[in-house]
Amino acid sequence: MDNEKMGEMPVPRTDSVRVAVRVRPFSQREKNSGSQCVISMHSRSITIRHPKNEDHVKTFTFDLAYWSHDGFQKDEDGLLIPSDPTSKFASQSDVFHDIGRGILDSAWQGYNATLLAYGQTGSGKSYSMVGFGTNKGIVPRVCEELFQAIEKQKENLELQVMFSMLEIYNEQIRDLLSRTTAPGRLRVREDPQLGFFVEGLKWAPCEDYAQIEKLVEQGSKIRMTASTNMNASSSRSHLLIAIQVKQVFLDIALTKQSSINMVDLAGSERQRSSGSEGDRLREGSRVNLSLTSLGNVISALADLAMGKKVLHIPYRDSVLTKLLQSALGGNSRTTLLAALSPADICYEETLSTLRYAERAKKVRNRAVINTCPLVRTSKAENALLLGFVGAGAAEHSAYFWAEQQLGTRGTWAQLLEKARREWEQQYEALTQEQQMVKILPHILNVNEDPQLTGVLKFFIHNGSCDVGRATSNAICLQGLGISDKHASFVNLDGKVTVAPYSKCKVIVNGVPVTNRTKLQHLDRIILGSNSAFLYIGFPSERGAEDLSRFDYDFFQLERAAAEGVSVDMLDSSSPGDDQTNPSILAVFQDYIKLMPLVVEANQMSEELKKGLKMELKVKNLALSDSKGYDLQKEVMVKVTKQGTHEVWIWSKAKFINRKFLMEELYERFLESKDSHVAQEDDPFWDPVEAVHLGSAHVWLQSLAHRTMLEEQVEFLNCDGLEEAVLHIRVTPCSPEGWAHGEEDMVIDPLELLGRRTDFQIHIVQCLGVKWLKEDATRGIQMGYKIYDLPNTLYTKPVWKSVNPRIEEMVHFAALGVSREFLNYLLTNALIVDLWGLQEGCAHLGASQLDVLLTGEGHIIVDTKTFSSVKDGGQITPNQVPELYQKLLKSEEEMELLRDINRTLRGENVFLKASLEKAGSVPQAQKTDNPEGATVTAARETKQVCTQQARSNAELARALKVFYRGMSVARGQLLRLRQCRPPEDDQMLRPFVHQQSQMLKDLEDLLESSLHKLKTDVAFIVKKKKKEYLLPSQQ
Repeated sequence: MDNEKMGEMPVPRTDSVRVAVRVRPFSQREKNSGSQCVISMHSRSITIRHPKNEDHVKTFTFDLAYWSHDGFQKDEDGLLIPSDPTSKFASQSDVFHDIGRGILDSAWQGYNATLLAYGQTGSGKSYSMVGFGTNKGIVPRVCEELFQAIEKQKENLELQVMFSMLEIYNEQIRDLLSRTTAPGRLRVREDPQLGFFVEGLKWAPCEDYAQIEKLVEQGSKIRMTASTNMNASSSRSHLLIAIQVKQVFLDIALTKQSSINMVDLAGSERQRSSGSEGDRLREGSRVNLSLTSLGNVISALADLAMGKKVLHIPYRDSVLTKLLQSALGGNSRTTLLAALSPADICYEETLSTLRYAERAKKVRNRAVINTCPLVRTSKAENALLLGFVGAGAAEHSAYFWAEQQLGTRGTWAQLLEKARREWEQQYEALTQEQQMVKILPHILNVNEDPQLTGVLKFFIHNGSCDVGRATSNAICLQGLGISDKHASFVNLDGKVTVAPYSKCKVIVNGVPVTNRTKLQHLDRIILGSNSAFLYIGFPSERGAEDLSRFDYDFFQLERAAAEGVSVDMLDSSSPGDDQTNPSILAVFQDYIKLMPLVVEANQMSEELKKGLKMELKVKNLALSDSKGYDLQKEVMVKVTKQGTHEVWIWSKAKFINRKFLMEELYERFLESKDSHVAQEDDPFWDPVEAVHLGSAHVWLQSLAHRTMLEEQVEFLNCDGLEEAVLHIRVTPCSPEGWAHGEEDMVIDPLELLGRRTDFQIHIVQCLGVKWLKEDATRGIQMGYKIYDLPNTLYTKPVWKSVNPRIEEMVHFAALGVSREFLNYLLTNALIVDLWGLQEGCAHLGASQLDVLLTGEGHIIVDTKTFSSVKDGGQITPNQVPELYQKLLKSEEEMELLRDINRTLRGENVFLKASLEKAGSVPQAQKTDNPEGATVTAARETKQVCTQQARSNAELARALKVFYRGMSVARGQLLRLRQCRPPEDDQMLRPFVHQQSQMLKDLEDLLESSLHKLKTDVAFIVKKKKKEYLLPSQQ
């Protein structure tokens, strides 16, 4: 804008929020998980495809799009640059050129400018905003270029820059430039003209970029210390950096002032309702409030821009939305940078981010150039201003820009002079720290957020150096699980050792230590629950190591390895195979991610005296489906009440939600020593529930041959260990319930097609239930669902018996066996689930409203034909019983006709054979005694039929023995698949011997079963031949 026009009334300019998206490279976790890229980019359009359905794609178009996923390399300075001229890789410089320079251009023109970084945790928000190492992000580059421009200012232009840095966590504001202001002390106030502002926030005057660098470093230290004290991850807090820029045009008596707000929002997954799926406390956490409110504001503004009627914009619902009121729908030019993960395992979160960004595009702002004429102010106004800053806080910072006037040049100079004195003191301390780093061993903090790693340094001086909560310690640490006197470091004779006090937790290189342990350069140390540090040894031990590889994940992987958790332990399908299933790798990464959270939750439970013990488990680790294939594995948390032995199983999402709520309760406890909460609001409490203990597989192949099966099958729990033994009997029978004998066996299962087949499932007993051995007051139930049965059938609950006798039998009928049902019997197992009951929990049961019954009251399975009729709307529910009665009667008549037809056919065959044989007798003999020939033929026919039935019965017995042997072999094979080699090399030889013996036993069993079957079949065939030959010889 020309200087001549500056005095005119500013005209609002309507701008839409500018939206940019950036796709980052795969993280190490995603690489380890074998992730696939589900995002593609063309110009400004982003396309995302569903990882399991490539035809399901969605495309979005934005103002700016950056591809930073691949096509890059590191130069000699560590900068990431395109790997070749054809690469479409977008570097940090490219992002700054469009977004950062746009912010600066707006500021120079006098507009307010806001940058919001949005995306899930680990999507690259902080990297784009702050950067890492030499790859500086938008924030430092904006500050650097701002002061480069100031150095080139005209003589008649004075520029004044103020800087502030704050964090919003759990609806509390923390001033990151003040070491004395406690969180919760700062309040958001509202002024009729100026809107919302933070009362008491410290604003630091700056005259060069180096000062801002030191302020950011100071703010990061305070943020790191605060997150440790509160046990709060930085990914759950919002970081807001604000820069106030005032341009004083001395020649025309005008000022331009602009506010630059750069906000790194908390991980977007915090606001999704699925984060607490199935949890009664779903809406309890205030951690989710800010992002949820921000989403509501953006949605309301988007509706308003589209012409929809909106009664209320909910700015007042959270601290964040109050402070961003001008940025969204107000006086600001705003850019939203959406950071995206391209990995298939992040598909849902990435799609959610894209939809969020799509809505934000529709928001319209009304930005104006902020100008003000200069008039002389009174000394009293100057003194008031100095009083604000001198107290360490410009309470009404906005007034500073609106009311600062011509006579304030001296005031600004005084502010800078005061700031310089503070810089000098900090510079001395910084110089001293740099000298100590060079000569003393020390420990560096390692944080989940790479921006906060290495921020804290604790030096180990000669002699003994205690660490703990107490301020009297040489190293004062306030993390979760840290005692007043937690551990001691000793620096003596060129060696550093560490030892825990009493029963305090100290882990070195993943292994808990109880005695004094010597430290080596780059050893990894965890104090308390999860305060992680990297030990830096004496200068003589150091080299040119890359410390960045010892990140937070490295610590957790090392810890998991020490506890025996590995990918091989989770993968039962291909032990030793280099090509591990990507889903297994994803589960392993989830396990690693949750490990520190479970440790922290256990520590909070201990300190709050809740009596809960939480441990990670892998659901379906050793379980398979009805065909024997491994089930989809997922991480879960087993929760045990130590006093009452009550047990709960929490999903990953439920546990994470509860962890947030536990943190809120724990913070309240730290503040007031009061952890009382109503039971229904207590995140450590849940109503008792039935717990899944394990599953047993009963193979149904014998039913396809109409032979009875009776066996004892192991219930295997999620770890693949025996939980109990099931005694079950599966019996083919008549519609009246009479068991079929061996003479009813069918050799070819295809004979069952289209015919009625009845069978009974009889659960006899459950033996050696560990759940009941642990606590005799507990109970059990069992449940199963066969083929297309819509509901699970449960046995009655049985309490207080380690070997409960069940004795429950259910009769099933397939009125016309379909090919699909026959294939099910031949290839599938009946899965029986064992459930543990606890005192006070509801019994398991299923409504039988959807179950179809025969006239005798038996449950009908294989209802595909009937379902299609019913779905077609050809019958009504009232007609169903009548239709089935008719169908049943028709089926019985058809079965009778088949039996008669089968008998007649047999008689015809044998009569024909007899007549042919009788034809070989001399004609005269036939003429003499025709009646005798007929009687002889009939007798021979009956004899052959009897021999046939006897042979079928013998074959049925042989097959029955064979099926029993195969069931035992399947069980042995399943146990073999779950075996994992021990970590201890000394145990490897016994393990190999045990495996060899198990394989030999399995081989012997298979050979003996096959040999027995061959022998029995050969005997039956030989006997049959002999029986056929005898009549002919006679």
